[in-house]
Amino acid sequence: MNHKRVQRLMRVMDIQAKTKRRKRHTTNSEHDFPRYPNLVQDLATVRPEQVWVSDVTYIRLHTEFVYLAVIMDVFTRGIRGWHLGRNLGHPLTLTAPRRALARYPAPEIHHSDQRVQYAATAYTQALQDVNVQISMAEVGEAWQSSYAERLIRTIKEEEVDLSEYIDYHDAYRQLGRFLDDVYMHKRIHSSLGYLTPVEFEEQWRKEQELALELN
Repeated sequence: MNHKRVQRLMRVMDIQAKTKRRKRHTTNSEHDFPRYPNLVQDLATVRPEQVWVSDVTYIRLHTEFVYLAVIMDVFTRGIRGWHLGRNLGHPLTLTAPRRALARYPAPEIHHSDQRVQYAATAYTQALQDVNVQISMAEVGEAWQSSYAERLIRTIKEEEVDLSEYIDYHDAYRQLGRFLDDVYMHKRIHSSLGYLTPVEFEEQWRKEQELALELN
């Protein structure tokens, strides 16, 4: 049993001394880059690659903080791309969509918060180059990025908080196993009819093929 699990159980039993934890802020929305309206607030998602959502979170290791950028398809809840970096520079967020676009068709809409990494010209231009519409939540309105927020919470609760990472490379390996294998192929979602993201997408595509054949 690693020390994170012990600490969590001690907190639950209220037998742990309160200590001040180091934290990192990953959101900086004070910048001069263009802002984009929220295109997904009242939008019903009915197909894959209709809306991708993106977010960034920090992960504390023994001697440093590292940062995880993830992209999820809202309809299938599938992870489309991710990257773990040692800092919050633009390569962190740019690598995730590049990986996603290498494996999947470009989405119709990319939704994020207004942090500088997503508003920067390099990021928005990369999306516009493949005809993706850019959507952003209003500053301070976390509920407008609820899908991304829930994804980050799942990653933290089901992987990060239960794992003991030796260093950056170990974190990269274990997070990759969780995101690419456990989350995609083993973790069921009530919103997907208790299927995994891979199972749900495969079922949806088979249903579409059958509907075309019947027509």
